[in-house]
Amino acid sequence: MGVTVLQPYPVENKSGAQTIDFLLKRVVALGAIPAGQFLVDCETYSSNPQLGPPKTVHILHNSEQPASVFSILDTGSKQIPLVTDGLFDLLMTRITPAYTSKKQTKIESKGQRFEFGDFLIKLGSVTMSQNFKGVLVEVEYRPCLVPGSCWELMREFLQGFLGSNVSNSMPAYFTQRSSINPNHSKANEIYQPIDTINQYLEHFTNYRKQTMAPVGVRP
Repeated sequence: MGVTVLQPYPVENKSGAQTIDFLLKRVVALGAIPAGQFLVDCETYSSNPQLGPPKTVHILHNSEQPASVFSILDTGSKQIPLVTDGLFDLLMTRITPAYTSKKQTKIESKGQRFEFGDFLIKLGSVTMSQNFKGVLVEVEYRPCLVPGSCWELMREFLQGFLGSNVSNSMPAYFTQRSSINPNHSKANEIYQPIDTINQYLEHFTNYRKQTMAPVGVRP
């Protein structure tokens, strides 16, 4: 895998299906080739208040890494990532007294994948409890492993079919301090699958905070 950037796309005076169709036509016009479907989902578990300070565990799956389960423990002051195999899902069902799933907040992004040269493009319709919440566009540039080395190229590519919705500045996620070397940002680290997961969790959290879904219904 290479470097991945997630970009929310505004839904204005259109349904979710109309927005996805609009983007699909733009991607096809580039010459991109359909390459199947994708799915990223997130389920959140909250700790039992009787067990001490509240903690939250986010469990995410990405169809690009079907054998892995990504979990992020949020203690309030920091987030601790963990990558395991599929048995971790079974473990979470066994510790129900300690952690309870918030079923009504299970959220996912799914849709079509496209290949265009060295780029992989995914048009995701985001839904929570079957309610449409928005559109997320994922773009991966596969030859590069360091975000800072390819951001300008990715920005130019993203703006080519998403227009002014893409900022000239690198996404805030990459400007955060590195956990490995505090003197550097994530932009200078080797990109890992957990970085994609962290970006999805960031956007999923924002969608969950919405009091209303955007105009339209689920595609």
